[in-house]
Amino acid sequence: MKTYTEFIVKTDPFLPDLVSGVLWKLEITGISEENNFLKVYVPEQNKINKKQIEDILESIAEEKLINSYSVEENELENKNWNEEWEKSLNVIEINDRIVIKPTFRKYIPKENQIVLTIDPKMSFGTGEHQTTKLVLQTLEKYIQPGVTVLDVGTGTGILAIASVKLGAKNALAIDNDEWCYENAIENCELNSVSDKVEFRLAEIDKVVDKKFDLILANIQKNVLLDIAPEIKKCNNTSGLVILSGLLTTDEQEIISCYEKLSFRKIETIQMDEWIAIVFKN
Repeated sequence: MKTYTEFIVKTDPFLPDLVSGVLWKLEITGISEENNFLKVYVPEQNKINKKQIEDILESIAEEKLINSYSVEENELENKNWNEEWEKSLNVIEINDRIVIKPTFRKYIPKENQIVLTIDPKMSFGTGEHQTTKLVLQTLEKYIQPGVTVLDVGTGTGILAIASVKLGAKNALAIDNDEWCYENAIENCELNSVSDKVEFRLAEIDKVVDKKFDLILANIQKNVLLDIAPEIKKCNNTSGLVILSGLLTTDEQEIISCYEKLSFRKIETIQMDEWIAIVFKN
């Protein structure tokens, strides 16, 4: 019989948005928020262990964002945890113009609203997290009609889909996770933008055939530092880059790294303890 592992994650102070945001970087299936702890679900084939979760929690403890943490591990009988998680998904109004909804929720759009229909399944990018909201708000502000877009670590495909709905000529979305790749293609079809968005199961160093006016990367600090040279190679002269998946404590290290590559910081936007940074090449 297939099993799932349930991790009970407690932190002091209890910061569910912060903790769930960093844990989504692992190959987990779902997270549910309880009164003072998180339940994290991982299928057996993903081989996520207690130490990996503790290592992530230790990293944010070292940044003094939490004081302490504990992780309890339980083995559970197989269940569609994603279905359980979907019950809590609702319509999200990012701002007056952009709305995100799953297929199983009804929504009547207001005039001039852009509705993104996203069924997240096992991919990060539901619109619930602050980093996704930050990038969408920043994207609306900076995107220009007719630009070309590269979405690195696309997850559900939400940012690439939003780009073309906001006026981009086309978008290339890449991810190294097969679940994300398949989910993103499905979401693209739901939004009727398959003719403008291309998806590839690839890392950014495999994108060598074109350059882009705008690059989006909502990942996490260490990855953004590692792929900075590839982002530079893929960005058109005078192009823009929007980075997120970052905490306020990450800002100076990211700025220093990208400025060494001749990027100029235009703006930092903050929501709670999370930020998005806009650079110009």
